[in-house]
Amino acid sequence: MTSRFAIGPRETASLDTAGLREHFLIENIFTPGAIELTYTHYDRMIVGGAQPLDAPLALPNPDSLKAQYFLERRELGALNVGGAGQIVVDGTTYELGHQDCLYIGKGSRQVEFRSVDAAHQAKFYLLSAPAHKEYPTTRRTQAEATPVAMGALETANQRTIYKYIFNEGIASCQLVMGLTQLKPGSVWNTMPSHVHDRRMEAYLYFNLPAGQRVLHMLGEPSETRPLWVSNEQAILSPPWSIHTGCGTSAYAFIWGMAGENLEYTDMDPVALADLR
Repeated sequence: MTSRFAIGPRETASLDTAGLREHFLIENIFTPGAIELTYTHYDRMIVGGAQPLDAPLALPNPDSLKAQYFLERRELGALNVGGAGQIVVDGTTYELGHQDCLYIGKGSRQVEFRSVDAAHQAKFYLLSAPAHKEYPTTRRTQAEATPVAMGALETANQRTIYKYIFNEGIASCQLVMGLTQLKPGSVWNTMPSHVHDRRMEAYLYFNLPAGQRVLHMLGEPSETRPLWVSNEQAILSPPWSIHTGCGTSAYAFIWGMAGENLEYTDMDPVALADLR
């Protein structure tokens, strides 16, 4: 598990492209036959991915957590963006199809990730936040998720938002997690933009066709910075930063948050005229 320290808007404004990528872009989320984890000091979120092959992958317990097991003081959300998979939590098996989600509560000791077919591997995107209360491990399929239609084709931001872990969905201590799919012909996400000072956010961009890219915008509304992002790469977005992207084609992304408020609509909108 690698670590990323939190930095503020003043330092961010002075960074060149290499510095922005070093602090905010996670290039390797999925590695066949391995689990990749990145610890960020923004709300102490852990962002990662598990891509099992023939053999199952056990959730590790990095020494830096100083815990008896990974979820001793944490909760975990796993959303499958690959082939059919299974997650085994303390002996109970949960089936996860494409774009199904599993919340794993604090106190779960043994977690194992499996692909049903190694030729069509599951890819579990992982988000973990500190937790002070136990909530039950719960599966939610995409069909059961709460869909919200937003945007319009005329403004190139027509999209469907699927909410999994949030106030009215799967209960959690502080983790919020969902998925947004852009319609063909739309390229803008989270537009108009917003910030939410009460919680950080992480983005995983996926379903991006070969050779296409997303131009992710971060920074304060008055001091934005761009990053070009490839398929299945993730962005760490500080609470003070906007998180808006424009793709060279339609795509999907998983958003996840940790902080002091589980309310999905808790955000501070930014007018287009105020972006710089």
